[in-house]
Amino acid sequence: MPCDRTGSRRLSSARRQWEDEVLNKALRRFSESREQFRTISDLPVDRLYDPTHVEQVDYVDDIGFPGQYPFTRGVQPTMYRGRPWTMRQYAGFASAEESNQRYRYLLSQGQTGLSVAFDLPTQVGYDSDHPMAQGEVGRVGVAIDSVDDVSVLFNEIPLDKVTTSMTINAPAAVLLAMYVAVAEKQGVDPAKLGGTIQNDILKEYAARGTYIFPPHPSMRLVTDVFAYCSENLPLWNTISISGYHIREAGSTAVQEVAFTLANGIAYVQAAMERGLDVDRFAPRLSFFFNSHIDFLEEVAKFRAARRLWARIMRERFKAKNPRSWMLRFHTQTAGSSLTAQQADNNVVRVAYQALAAVLGGTQSLHTNSRDEALALPTEASARLALRTQQVLAHETGVTHTIDPLGGSYYIERLTTDIEEAALAYIERIDGLGGAPQAIEKGFIQREIQESAYRYQQKVEREEEKVVGVNCLVTEEEPPTDLLRVDPKMTARQHARLEQLRKARDNDAVMRCLESVSAAAQSEDNLIPYMVDAVTVGATLGEICGVLREVFGEYQSQVTL
Repeated sequence: MPCDRTGSRRLSSARRQWEDEVLNKALRRFSESREQFRTISDLPVDRLYDPTHVEQVDYVDDIGFPGQYPFTRGVQPTMYRGRPWTMRQYAGFASAEESNQRYRYLLSQGQTGLSVAFDLPTQVGYDSDHPMAQGEVGRVGVAIDSVDDVSVLFNEIPLDKVTTSMTINAPAAVLLAMYVAVAEKQGVDPAKLGGTIQNDILKEYAARGTYIFPPHPSMRLVTDVFAYCSENLPLWNTISISGYHIREAGSTAVQEVAFTLANGIAYVQAAMERGLDVDRFAPRLSFFFNSHIDFLEEVAKFRAARRLWARIMRERFKAKNPRSWMLRFHTQTAGSSLTAQQADNNVVRVAYQALAAVLGGTQSLHTNSRDEALALPTEASARLALRTQQVLAHETGVTHTIDPLGGSYYIERLTTDIEEAALAYIERIDGLGGAPQAIEKGFIQREIQESAYRYQQKVEREEEKVVGVNCLVTEEEPPTDLLRVDPKMTARQHARLEQLRKARDNDAVMRCLESVSAAAQSEDNLIPYMVDAVTVGATLGEICGVLREVFGEYQSQVTL
């Protein structure tokens, strides 16, 4: 890729001539709009990139070929020429019945995978009738209290024919147990189940906040899932290590890569300390990234993350299986970039962000809906978001060749810049003892908050333009076609819980909960005990309540 010495001298001479004879004349007539151009993550952007910017990039070692180390150009040898990415629209609201209807509708419209959004009580391990759940049942996702709810959620959806992603973290093990129990009820062998459970607790402490237990037992639950799935669910992705929420909290692209991979390092170390063979569990690790609005930076970010993770797994952890080196990831377009003002502009933002994810080599994709800055998406806006992906896949031609921006001087330079800056962050985190210790010290949280603050200042000073917010503003009528959750839904969910508790064998439930408690106090894997408990009707809140008694609850001590 780099020029030889003679070619480099000739290029430098030609560039100086261009600057003197062409560029400077143009600048005298039309000055550039800013003194300095930078990406949204504050990386400097030169006026023009040429081979001198990538002189240190070796094609074979640093870029390579798709499906081959270091996977810069993609994890599959044919990428989208074989089949397009999985179109996995994130959905869930109100009751299991209503969410099931939305899932079946989206599948009928060509969606190829399910992605479940849970309400806040479910995310923090409370049943819908718990006082802490008041006012939040079914609001930002579907309410799940028991295996009966999960059965309804996937009614008439054969679990061996779809892949399911579940965005759940602190109680991830319980939801996985419920999913396994429902599969067995459908007559589906758990070994045939495909999908992902997010199960990424470290980013909850750093960026999102839906944690329950302290870090040590939470990491134990994560590795319990790793161990259980390696034996029983070989097709299941045991964790989705998430940069998405780190970016939504205000990080830069570099920080998103660095903090996500640092968390990944911590999970790999914890599993290996548990005695798990890295090449047994690493091929089932997956990642979840944000596709933000700085188009070319996002493309480079995905390529940099893939290359850096491959090097970490091969060089740091000595993994031998090439599948252990692969960074496979789901992408969601940036919810934080959507605006309540001029909501139709969000359709355009999402289309660009989706294109960046595809050009960056994503394995699956969720496209946000135009109205998500205002409410949960309506059926029409969810369909339009799905159609955005389908037009991209079937009409634009971007799937015809692999990594079409590979070899761009700017993209290759930016890929290297992001990788090097992310690696510097990882080395700082290593110096603090690793990601859990960096989180406990507040380092990662402070870095994210400072980045978020700097960006917001730029928006308020109009240094960063947001169309419809700080420029090109128009008067608008308040929107009327928004989705509203039926307020009677909470009462129906309470009634369902009451009926469950009356109908089940409560003695069997108590025995199973006692077994969960005993297992939590031992070194046994908790997942089989949870499967037994949910099968006899134990609720999410009851199981998490038992674990709260054993593990305690986490209260952040970090002062920011």
